[in-house]
Amino acid sequence: MNNLHPSIFLFSSSQPTSPKFGKADSYEKLEKLGEGSYATVYKGKSKVNGKLVALKVIRLQEEEGTPFTAIREASLLKGLKHANIVLLHDIIHTKETLTLVFEYVHTDLCQYMDKHPVGLHPDNVKLFLFQMLRGLSYIHRRYILHRDLKPQNLLISDTGELKLADFGLARAKSVPSHTYSNEVVTLWYRPPDVLLGSTDYSTCLDMWGVGCIFVEMIQGVAAFPGMKDIQDQLERIFLVLGTPSEDMWPGISSLPHFKPGRSVSCVSLSYCVCVFRLGYVDHAEDLASKFLQCFPKNRLSAQTALNHEYFSDLPPRLWELQDSRYHHPH
Repeated sequence: MNNLHPSIFLFSSSQPTSPKFGKADSYEKLEKLGEGSYATVYKGKSKVNGKLVALKVIRLQEEEGTPFTAIREASLLKGLKHANIVLLHDIIHTKETLTLVFEYVHTDLCQYMDKHPVGLHPDNVKLFLFQMLRGLSYIHRRYILHRDLKPQNLLISDTGELKLADFGLARAKSVPSHTYSNEVVTLWYRPPDVLLGSTDYSTCLDMWGVGCIFVEMIQGVAAFPGMKDIQDQLERIFLVLGTPSEDMWPGISSLPHFKPGRSVSCVSLSYCVCVFRLGYVDHAEDLASKFLQCFPKNRLSAQTALNHEYFSDLPPRLWELQDSRYHHPH
């Protein structure tokens, strides 16, 4: 008998009782979209309503039971309903697999940026960032951290809606200073506090990733594209932001991977020197600088960022509609 985690039954039992849902034969697989260490994702179609879906099929090994990241993703997403968060339609479990059925979104921000190698149109950057912040503000208010923000995990619909996806590393954070694993977030989007071994982080972890993605959308290349290891990644960050000291970042010297004198000593540079296109967009440099703060507590929150002057020229209706659709990007 396979070792299903008790949580599976807790959240699957609240699915609709109609035989049309919660059954593997309710969906048809159309094509494989990708494969990971424990799951395969397919494009599929609902036999109930004909709509396209994404089927995340998680393999259950009898000796290991259900991968905990799958339980975490399903249990968190089941309670999240927001235009800027991918919608979990259904959960199906059998002896061999656990399948998460998501709305189908045809591309992601990484693929979208690949088609615009010199950076996105400034209006599209603003719309995508606005939606990213709306989604993050929603989960952060519920004490949930995403922990794996990167362009591949931001889905873009054919109407220009951006949706946070892949909550496999996400965590519900009920205590203000809990200890988490620091093995999260792809290296390029990982904040310096996590690179230095900190496990005492909050929503500010996600906000560093927002800053990196914001800069990448504007300039067309990653903000800090480390090529080797954690030390190389830190040096790329410090080359732009300056090497932090205990005065600038209280507590840095007590972080596990902090090595005095190991990093090249650098002074902070203007963001416009490093990302010249920031200077062409009103208030963009100021906003980027408030996300990309080495000291975690200095990073702007998602909700505060939505009120930044950078967004002052957005149409009023974007602020009024709770579940609106956005303009299709140019």
